[in-house]
Amino acid sequence: MATFQRLTSCLWFDNQAEEAAKFYTSVFKNSKIGKIAYYGKEGQEEHRQKPGSVMTVEFELEGHKFLGLNGGPVFKFSEAISFVINCKDQAEIDYYWEKLTAGGDPKAQQCGWLKDKYGLSWQVTPVILEKMVTSEDKTKSGRMMKALMQMKKLDIAQLEKAFNGE
Repeated sequence: MATFQRLTSCLWFDNQAEEAAKFYTSVFKNSKIGKIAYYGKEGQEEHRQKPGSVMTVEFELEGHKFLGLNGGPVFKFSEAISFVINCKDQAEIDYYWEKLTAGGDPKAQQCGWLKDKYGLSWQVTPVILEKMVTSEDKTKSGRMMKALMQMKKLDIAQLEKAFNGE
């Protein structure tokens, strides 16, 4: 029996859904591409896509299902939606940062946020960040936030030093 996921993130691309799915599944180790649907002649006056071209691509990253839709240039991604990658250590932060910033917008990099080559926003953060941000010691969390606001890619050692007042 197939697993059921109630919510799936649909990502609207101009015409790069399959390319993006292949890219994302190459970045995330626990991932796969699923079914691909193609445009037919039906509805062409509305969708204006070439019959036989990719309409949708199902893919999964770390257990989260996505649907890539080639809907044309009508809509673009915005920073109002981003995907958070919780990283256990600096090596993971470095890995995802390097992979996802390649070809992306260097101006859209701040405080662990980045925009990839498709315009999709990601937050590459250490899992320890939650502990520091929610600390009852507001002085410690304030120092850490001041350091974080100066960073592009997050540096766990520097965040911990700031948190601990070193």
